[in-house]
Amino acid sequence: MNIALIGLPGSGKSTVGRQLARRLQLPFVDADQWVERQLGCSIREYFEREGEVGFRDFEQQALADIAATGPAVIATGGGAVLREANRACLREHTRVFYLFATPEEVYRRLRHDQVRPLLQVADPQTRLRELFSQRDPLYRETAHEVITIGRPSTAALVNTIAEIVQRQGG
Repeated sequence: MNIALIGLPGSGKSTVGRQLARRLQLPFVDADQWVERQLGCSIREYFEREGEVGFRDFEQQALADIAATGPAVIATGGGAVLREANRACLREHTRVFYLFATPEEVYRRLRHDQVRPLLQVADPQTRLRELFSQRDPLYRETAHEVITIGRPSTAALVNTIAEIVQRQGG
């Protein structure tokens, strides 16, 4: 069974995903890293060169390919839910967990991050609020389960998700 983690950039998808994969003895796939390997350049470079539509086309095919290869734990890109085809693919081919975090929680976690393009703007908190208002309904539409990250440790989040998966016969 494929398990997909969705949520805002910085909500912990890759960190939780790696540990969850280890716990469930499944391969881990970071969709953004997978896309960059296929592209041969960073997502940021490709986005600048081909635009958002070009990137989202590539991302859509990548998610379909990743979902078809399972079982695995998949950390999606934060914007993967923007396309209906991706939402349908994830719901149909994976057990989707939305790692819910408020924009304020994400900002608190990432305020010192100098790498994420998302935060290299004049007002990163406002940017996170905009992303949240646009994407939260899509994350909720896609998710089979919503996990509030709040302040629990990564280990506690992994345990919660693993218990749900095991209870549902995963």
